[in-house]
Amino acid sequence: MCGVLDSAELVALSRHTRLARHSAGEELAAEGMPVESYANVMRGVVKLTKVLEDGRQQIVGLQFAPDFLGRLFAPDSAVTAEAASDIDLCRVSKSGLERLIAANPKLERRLMEQTLRELDEAREWMVTLGRKTAAEKVASFLYLIATHLDPSADSEQKGRKFLLPLTRGDIADFLGLTIETVSRQLSRLRAEKVIAISAVTQVDVPDLERLRKRCG
Repeated sequence: MCGVLDSAELVALSRHTRLARHSAGEELAAEGMPVESYANVMRGVVKLTKVLEDGRQQIVGLQFAPDFLGRLFAPDSAVTAEAASDIDLCRVSKSGLERLIAANPKLERRLMEQTLRELDEAREWMVTLGRKTAAEKVASFLYLIATHLDPSADSEQKGRKFLLPLTRGDIADFLGLTIETVSRQLSRLRAEKVIAISAVTQVDVPDLERLRKRCG
């Protein structure tokens, strides 16, 4: 977001920003509540959820660094945002950012491009949920985390290590599977040495390309 601003605009933006750190499980925004600020994810994973009338929760998205958190110009939040892991956010006031957008077409375009990218990713994920097998869904989830959790990771690196940001119950909710099915598919991937799991949440993917081929 800051890459399209000149020095004077960066100074103006800095007057409206602050670094915020949140622990896993903290609510960042509540569905239906007024939007007072936006944020860029700097580190960690944010979980987006919708709550049905009967109280059931559905995870509708995950956000990683450097995703933009919040829907521009919306008066109220359409989803509940929760820290899935410990996270760092760069928060900016709603009024301050919207004034900058009005004065800077390049910033408006950058944010529009990011919104469209997230829309494309959401459509791809609909294919995962609607057409893939349970094994392909779990592999796709692991590949998503492995390739998005650390944006500074070397793209040429063959493997990745990471901590799962979601519980197995949340993974099941996100993928439309049962907890037992998720556990069974993780065990299968581990038995076939596609992944290694230690300390419950530590995942080692020795060969990303091999995992990608399991995604269907």
